[in-house]
Amino acid sequence: MPIEIERRFLIGNDNWRQYADEPLLLRQGYLSVEKERTVRVRIAGKRAWLTLKGYISEVSRSEFEYEIPLADAEKMMETMCPFKMEKRRYPVRWGGSLFEVDVFLGDNAPLVVAEIELPDENADFDRPDWLGREITADGMFTNAYLSKHPFSSWKNAV
Repeated sequence: MPIEIERRFLIGNDNWRQYADEPLLLRQGYLSVEKERTVRVRIAGKRAWLTLKGYISEVSRSEFEYEIPLADAEKMMETMCPFKMEKRRYPVRWGGSLFEVDVFLGDNAPLVVAEIELPDENADFDRPDWLGREITADGMFTNAYLSKHPFSSWKNAV
């Protein structure tokens, strides 16, 4: 079973930008949003994927991802995804690792989150000075949650 092991952080400052590559616009729609599982459609440029994720732990999820025709993804987003969100994803290389910095758009702006995929839950990595508080275990910062409860609607936003 394919497993995604990921840690997520708020951004502490803008120093990451000097290391960032060109961003990719990601549009995501959710067909199912539950703690135990999510089903997502993602569109990036002229490519699209259907992704199913299952909860294992706060850091690990099973992940099945399939490329699908762009026209199908567009139709699913339009007719089957009640919860949507957009973000710009910047690849940022640091200390031999790849971080993905997501700058959220629309109702989730000005939220900025960095994530790193790891080979196991206890793997060490070089932590850059621009990382802020870790939010891996905080379900309110998952993309699925943000699609239903946009950051701009939070009363006590970070």
